[in-house]
Amino acid sequence: MTSTRVRMSPDSRREQLLALGVRLFATRSLQDLSIETLAEEAGISRGLLYHYFGNKQEFHTAVVQRAADDLFAVTAPAGDGSPLEHLAGSLERYVDYVAENYHGYISLLRGAAGGHEGLREIYESSRAALTERLFEAPVAQEAAAIGLTDTPAVRLLVRGWAAFTEEVVLEWVRDSRGITRDELLVTLAASLPGILAPMLEG
Repeated sequence: MTSTRVRMSPDSRREQLLALGVRLFATRSLQDLSIETLAEEAGISRGLLYHYFGNKQEFHTAVVQRAADDLFAVTAPAGDGSPLEHLAGSLERYVDYVAENYHGYISLLRGAAGGHEGLREIYESSRAALTERLFEAPVAQEAAAIGLTDTPAVRLLVRGWAAFTEEVVLEWVRDSRGITRDELLVTLAASLPGILAPMLEG
């Protein structure tokens, strides 16, 4: 008996390679994610990979963009609930994502901080999209009750809270220092209303 090899369309093949690239990116830095590595894992030639990704930088940018899109989708609010319940659920999924994709996430941060324009744009766009979500909740009236009103001052504080959360989660993944996952999540979820509380009092 002979088997027939299924020919994939160019778009399907590129999607398959991107998915593989994202999976590899979870466990290694961008520097270690080479065209050669992906070609070997995919069982295809380097020449074919260059057909889908013109060069190494284009390949890296495409993989990081897909990873950022995955993070945005993973942390989307799910189901009904109050703003704080949505926030807690999104934080839980964010912490798990960073823990599972730590090396790739760190590599993205270093690339963005190191002046790589493409990575910096992806990082800034991703963070903006994640924080923007807090102001687009269908329960805007309830959100205002905890200080989430759409003003420049509140947006500044939310952006600072996002940076704080990111740093704490990365440090916790490196060394939990005796803080459980549940304790971490409760503290992070409570910290945003705490930061915004003086705005309500004012």
